[in-house]
Parts: sequence; C-alpha cells; structure tokens
Amino acid sequence: MTVYTPRCAARVLLVDADGRLLLFRGFDPARPEHGRWWFTPGGGLDPGETYAEGAVRELAEETGLRLTVTDVGQPVHADVTEFSFGGVWYRQEQQFFLVRVTAHEVDTAGFSEVERGSVVGHRWWSAEELRCTAERCYPLDLAEVLGRALAGTTAGIEGQAC
Repeated sequence: MTVYTPRCAARVLLVDADGRLLLFRGFDPARPEHGRWWFTPGGGLDPGETYAEGAVRELAEETGLRLTVTDVGQPVHADVTEFSFGGVWYRQEQQFFLVRVTAHEVDTAGFSEVERGSVVGHRWWSAEELRCTAERCYPLDLAEVLGRALAGTTAGIEGQAC
C-alpha cells in the first residue's frame, strides 16, 4: 500500500500571441531511469496561499513573469494526480490558470535548488505539436485541457485556499 503525501498545487497554461504553450522538461532526480517529461509552470502552494496566489508566485519564480492575482483570473481546470518525486509519493489537488501574453522571454533565475537539479529545458508548443507528440506531457490530457481553456469551455472552479 502506498502512503501519499497530500499536496495542493497551482499550474499555469502560459500561452503567447501565436497560441503556443510554455512547457518545461524535467525528470525525477531520485529516478532518472524513468525518463523525462514536459509539464506546465507551477508548483505546490505555501501554507495559507490560495491557488491564484500560488500561480502568481510560481510564475514569477519559474519564468520571471510578474503578474497579480487579478491578472491570472479564475482557474480553468482542476484535477487530482498521484506521482512520485524525490522519493516521496504525492496525491496532488491542482488547479490550472490560463494566462495569455504577447511574448515572454523565460527567465529561470528564480528556480529553486530542486528545480535547477530536475528541469533541463523549456520550449513553447503549438496546439498541434502538443496533440501530435509522442513525448510524455502532464497532465496526460494536456492538449484537451488547453483546448477547452482556449475555447472558454471550462466549468466554474473556486479559487480558494487548499
């Protein structure tokens, strides 16, 4: 039986004027043999932090983009995922925010030590590239999540603290 550590996280669908989505590529340093995958900016909430506050903080730390809670708006998707990272099994409740920018030069200077040791790159993906890739992207239905968010067909999700 696996014992999961509960975690809440905010994730950001950062989309540029060309409709491309920013993704980071990384791996689990505790299990490098499990390969690499792509994922959205974001991460775990600090105690007492709302999902929107976490999205703003994580976006600044991981991309250098400084926004306000009003700028990130309301979440466009929520799900629960279970995964192992760094030798810990997590059960993560996460909310995704859609943020549109004209363009943005990613600045990873705010990466944590863990991020510096597990993130190996980033790139902007077109919706078509995301739909057609054989590479692992998380969440596994990311192309559909992005499509619904861009189409504005998302269910109302509360932006409360975890």
